[in-house]
Amino acid sequence: MSMQTRKKHITTTEILKKKNTEKITMLTAYDALFAKIFDGEVDMLLVGDSLNMSFFGESDTLSATLEQMIYHTKAVCNGAKTSLVVCDLPFGSTICEQIALEAALRVFKETKAQAVKLEGGAEIAQIIKHLTQNGIAVVGHIGLKPQFMRLEGGYKVKGKQESELESLLKDARALEEAGAFCFVLEGVPSEVGKKIAQSVGIPVIGIGSGVDVDGQVLVWSDAFGFFEDFKPKFVRQYLKGAELIRDALKEYAKDVKNGDFPNVSESY
Repeated sequence: MSMQTRKKHITTTEILKKKNTEKITMLTAYDALFAKIFDGEVDMLLVGDSLNMSFFGESDTLSATLEQMIYHTKAVCNGAKTSLVVCDLPFGSTICEQIALEAALRVFKETKAQAVKLEGGAEIAQIIKHLTQNGIAVVGHIGLKPQFMRLEGGYKVKGKQESELESLLKDARALEEAGAFCFVLEGVPSEVGKKIAQSVGIPVIGIGSGVDVDGQVLVWSDAFGFFEDFKPKFVRQYLKGAELIRDALKEYAKDVKNGDFPNVSESY
C-alpha cells in the first residue's frame, strides 16, 4: 500500500519509534512540484542547503541564506502533506545560541517545517539544547559536514582513524543528550556507521555511511540522474532523468518546427 493513502503528517515521535524497527527514508526537495511527487513516498523531506549547488548552481553550500531556505521550505511545505519536512539552517546561522534560536524561530513561524537541521557535534550541543528547550525539533548532522568544506580543504571521508571514530561517537552521544530526535551521518566507512548507530538511542540517517544505520538520505537530483557533472560513490541512480528530459525536449522542438504541435485537438 502506498504511503500516499496517509492523511496525517509523519511526526518526530514516529521517526524516533522507527529506530531498530523500520528503515527511514529521506530525500531532498526544494519546491512544491517535486515535494508533491515525493510526499508520502518517503518519511522525511529535507530542504537542504544543497539547493545552493543543485538548484542555484553554486560550487558549495556556504552562500545559501536564511531567506532562501525559508522561501524554499515554504514551497516544499505547500507540496508535502504527509512527509516530515526539515529545513537546513544555513552557514553562519548557528554560530551562537541566540542567533541559532532567532533563525529557527523564523523557520517555525514563517513555514510549516517540523524541524531544523544543524551541522556539528559536541561543540554545538549546547546550541541544540537551547533550541529544543524552546520548542524547536532538531536534526543533527555529523561526519562529513559540507558547511566545513573550506576549513577542511574539501569533502573528506571521516572516521578512518581511531581518534576520529572516538570523536564521532562523542558527537553522536552529545546530539542525543542535547535533544536531537535524529541525525544525519555523512561520509564515514560502513563499520563506523554501524558502531555509531548502535551507540545511540535515536535514529541515524546515513549518506555514504553504509547500510547498517537507521535510514538513508540522498539529494534527489543525484538519485534520479538529473545531476550529470559526476556521480558520488554513495549514490545509486534510480532514473536517467536528464537523459529522459533531453529526449523529450528534442521531440518537443521537432514537433514545433515541423508544425505537428499543436494539432487540431490541442487548439481552441
